[in-house]
Order: sequence, then C-alpha cells, then structure tokens
Amino acid sequence: MIKREKVDTVIIGAGPGGYVAALRGSQLKKKVALIEEDKVGGTCTNYGCIPTKFLLHETQVLAEAKRSPRIKGREALQFDWAEAQKTRQKIIDRLVKGVEFLLEKNGVKLIKGKARFGDKRLISVVSPEEEILIEAEKVILATGSRAAELSCLQADGRKVLTSREVLELKEPPSSLIIIGAGAIGLEMGSIFSRVGTKVIILEILPRPLPGSDRQLAERLGRILKRQGIEIQTEMRVEKAEVLSGGVRLSGTCLKTNSPFSLEADLVLLAAGRRPNSEIVRDVDSRLCGRGGFVQVNQFLETAWKDVYAVGDLIGGKLLAHKAMHEGILAMENACGAHQVLEPQNIPLAVFTDPELASVGWTEEEAQEIGLRPRVSVFPLQASGRAVAMEKTEGLVKIVADEAGKIIGAHILSPSASEMIGEMTLAVRLGLKLEDIGRTIHVHPTLSEALSEVSLKAMNQALHLLND
Repeated sequence: MIKREKVDTVIIGAGPGGYVAALRGSQLKKKVALIEEDKVGGTCTNYGCIPTKFLLHETQVLAEAKRSPRIKGREALQFDWAEAQKTRQKIIDRLVKGVEFLLEKNGVKLIKGKARFGDKRLISVVSPEEEILIEAEKVILATGSRAAELSCLQADGRKVLTSREVLELKEPPSSLIIIGAGAIGLEMGSIFSRVGTKVIILEILPRPLPGSDRQLAERLGRILKRQGIEIQTEMRVEKAEVLSGGVRLSGTCLKTNSPFSLEADLVLLAAGRRPNSEIVRDVDSRLCGRGGFVQVNQFLETAWKDVYAVGDLIGGKLLAHKAMHEGILAMENACGAHQVLEPQNIPLAVFTDPELASVGWTEEEAQEIGLRPRVSVFPLQASGRAVAMEKTEGLVKIVADEAGKIIGAHILSPSASEMIGEMTLAVRLGLKLEDIGRTIHVHPTLSEALSEVSLKAMNQALHLLND
C-alpha cells in the first residue's frame, strides 16, 4: 500500500542542515516533512563532531594529567577506552532524542526511509514497512557527504577505516596511519596518540591544514610532532596491501622523489569527503559540478526550480555550522526571502591542543586579491592566563585592510573555538581594529589576546613592544 502526503516543504536528510531547516520552516508556519534513511542528527551527531569532541576532551584530560609534574603517580594513569565508548554512545543517544523531541514538538513530520525523486516535486520514500509519496511545493536537499577513498585504497571496515568506523573501535590499535592532515586527520591523530597508539599522518600537500593560515598551521604541525604525532608532508600514496597483521602503504615522497613504505595495524582515510549526490545525479547529472557536488546559486537554488541544496552536498567548507546556517537561509528563501550566504563569515576550528580557529581572509589570501593587509601577531607568551596555564606556544593573528577594517582573524590557542566567535562578529559587521582593541576583556583570560593583537596593529599594545 502506498501512502500519500502533501506538504509545503520536504527536506531530504536530517543532519545539521536538514533538521535546522525543518525547525525554521515550522517557525515560519509551514507544513514540513523531513526524510532520513539513517539517524537523525546525521554524521555530525552520530559519527563525527560530537563523538570526536567527547573523545578529544577525555583524552586531553589524560594527556594533561600525565604531563603535570605536580600530579603524583601520573605515570600509572590509564585510559578506560571501553568505558569511554559506552559514554560516547550515551551522549549521542541523548542528543538524537533531543533533536527528535524538538522536531515532534514543532510539528515536523519525520519519515524514516530512502528517498528518490519521482519528478522534481514528488518524492518517494521507501522503508521496509511502506512506501510514501510526498508532494511538496519546495524541496531542500541536505544529504551530506561521506569519506573519500583513494584509487589504490578503499575502506573495508576492518583494516582500512573511515572516521565513522575508527570511533567505534573496541580498543585502540598499537599503530595507525592516517591519510590526510586536515582537521579530521589531526583530531583523530590526537585522540589515538594520547592513548598510546603510534600515529603517522601522511599528507600529499606541503603542510598540514591546507587552506589555513600558513604560519599558524606550520606551528601547529610542530607542536603536534612534539606531542608524539609523526606528520609527513608531500607523501603520495600509490599502492596499498592489506596483510594478515595490518596494512602496508607505499608511494613516493615528493620532496625527495624517493620511494617510501610504511606499515601499521590500521589505516584511516581522512583525505576529504564525497557528496551524497546520487539522489539528483542519477536523475540529472547536470545538477552536479566538479567532485559531484550539487551546484547552487547565491540563494542556494539548484538548476531545478524550487529545489534547494545545503551543507556538505554543495561543497565549500564542509562544516556542520555552515550546513545549519545554509539550512536556515534555504528555508527562508523557499518562503520568499532572498538571503545570501557570505562565505567569508564562516568560521572554522580544529580541536587539537592547542586549537586552531579562523575566520575571514588569511594574510596570503588578502594579498592574492590585491589588498595590502595590515597584519598583527600576538604570542601567547605575553598572555598572563596562558602563562598561568603553562600553554604559551600559540599565536593570535589579525588581518585588517588599509583602513583598519578587520577582514580576518586566526587563533592558535586553548579555547580558540570559543574565542573565534567574537572575531566572526567583527568580520561580519565590518568592525575596525579599535573596536576590538578598546573593548574591555576580562582579566586574566585568553580572550585578552584579541584586544592586544588589535592594539598591536595600531602600535598601541600594552603587553608587547610596539614597532
């Protein structure tokens, strides 16, 4: 038996972009259906952001305790991986239930099953129990992404893993090779290195965190190496062999043009993501561009009338908070607005120790577009709070245009992910150096560095020598 539903908007995918779009639609008094074939919350809540940040927090507690000379018996401290896995799942379940509760109370119809297009406004949802045909005036695609594979190496769920499987291991491996030194690779490397795994990260490009501020990314790479993570750049993997006891990777070091061969118990694929765009690609491949990402205009509209797309599906920075913001914009535009996404206002963060967070233009990007940026750097060695925490390896950098308007900020510091919000607001509102420099920040806090770096750019720094 086939059921039929008629709604104002149907959203395919209940990850961060999809469920937020559904909630916004409810606020706008629209009848909304939300389709999900796996779990509400998507990759972020179930297999990515949330479980990763829990394990990063737990293992950092362990690492800091082991490093402190004032904790007696620290050498004997052990991490209970099995108990951490139980808690990880409890946290995920709690958050998923919270989102489901909000959807229900806001009147969003949640439908479990796999969606496919009948035509551009008729969606078929198939589950083991039934088939539902949904007719909608507007459609929002939020189907997300999955880990990319190499031509010579595909995930098998046993020896070659994606970030999804590696978080669910029953015990940490003795050795792990991670392919890709982006945010996922560095965060996973931090987790497993802290619990005793020998971690090697291979990156084909010349430095970790490609696209981030060069100075901060290179400094973070050196810090992580001192923490025991081996990061090898300009390494091209060309062959993989799954052995009885592990995996052997071989290829070419592009720095020296010499061959390499490495073995480990497990390999983690963290070299980018692929969009889950089959739902439209199988119907009309013209909707997809390079890499299979769905193409949209500035209003998040696809080439199909009244069909929008958001999140990882459309490329750009593959971030949950970007997807959430786009979900809101797409729903509002589906209701008649003309909201435009401003990519330079999207912050990012890498949850290593220290964290790296960024928003707006880097120094290099500003120069490439013809600006003559004013750049100022404040080392955490001059921060009273950082000295008190014994975490002084970081830097705070600010980028302004010639008129002093803040166009970028880059933070390598504990709690950088929390500090970047202030600078995101500054970039979004076009604030000037003096606006941040003369804003009173609590003392002693790491956030004082934001004021100091702004004052430094005006040669008014109080805790550094000025030029």
